[in-house]
This record gives sequence, structure tokens and C-alpha cells, in this order.
Amino acid sequence: MKTKIIILTSLLYIASVRHAAAQATSASDLVTIGHTMPAFTIVSDDGTQIPSARFGGKVILINFFATWCPPCQTELAEMEKTLWPEYRDRDDFALLVIGREHSDAELKPYRDKKGFSFPLYPDRDRHIFASFATQDIPRSYLIDRNGKIIFATKGYTKREFDNLIKAIDRALLQGTSKNSEFKACEELKAEFTCRK
Repeated sequence: MKTKIIILTSLLYIASVRHAAAQATSASDLVTIGHTMPAFTIVSDDGTQIPSARFGGKVILINFFATWCPPCQTELAEMEKTLWPEYRDRDDFALLVIGREHSDAELKPYRDKKGFSFPLYPDRDRHIFASFATQDIPRSYLIDRNGKIIFATKGYTKREFDNLIKAIDRALLQGTSKNSEFKACEELKAEFTCRK
């Protein structure tokens, strides 16, 4: 009997810890699937500004990373290997890889060292990141042509990255349908959670 009580108590404790962790993780999300992409401006070290509105009408993949983050390194290497060669020449697609708490002066040597051919953008003071989340990287947000978030990832797994590629393909095929975020999600519903 004592053994059953100990096992039951242990299971309840594990369940409560997992529930608390899930709540803490979701609390870090300021936007999610179905939300409109927050407006932001990328500001380079030299003062050059790139407003997010410049990418209107395109499918946009926004990725937040840090140079010190091991899962970020894995994800960026996979982007360089599979994602960027596939989509780099498309006029209807934009990739914004944003270094959280990094400047251009830090990102340029990092990019050169890693051999990345895609651009890296600074977010020195977390102004952009703070519009999307409070913590946790890497993070990616896929935005449809209408400015709606249709896919979001936190952390890195190969399976989730493969699902992201599928979602990009679907979004590029969607055109400008008003409910494209839900349609793309419905087609992949076995892969991730859809929210209307």
C-alpha cells in the first residue's frame, strides 16, 4: 500500500511540474497562430531602417536566434542547407533572421565564420523580439501574404523544421486567400495545432 501511495504522489508531482512548465512556456508567447504580425522596424548599426511593411504581400519567415544558443546553431545550419537554397530567389518570400541582443558588428563576423549566405539582422535591445515573445529561442514565425501568423515554432527539432518547410510550401501556393492561415493549418493539422 505504501508503494502505491508513493507512486501516486510521484505521478501527481510530475504532472503538476509539467503543467506549470507548460503554463510558463505559453506565457512567453505574445503572439501566436492566427494573430496579425506585429509591426516592427529593423535598425542597423549605421541607422538604416527596414520597416516590416516593406515585406507586405509576401510570405515571411521570421527567425529569432542568438550566436551563443546551440539549438539556434543547428537550426540556422539547416536553414542554410535546405530552406534558403529552395526559397532565396522567390520574389514572394522573405527570410528575416534576427539576432536577439546582437548588433551588426557582432553578426557580420559570425555570419562569415558560419558561412551563411542569408542576411542576418540586428535586434540589439530586443525591441523586435519583445513584440513577439518574452523569452525562449530559437523561435520562428511564418507569416502569410495577409500578415497573419500561420505557423510558429519554439526550440528546434528536425521534425518541426520539416513541418515548417511544408507550411512555407502551402503558404506560397495559397495566394492571398482571406483564411489562408487556417487553410494551410488544416492541411497540416496532423502536424501542429490549428487555431481559427
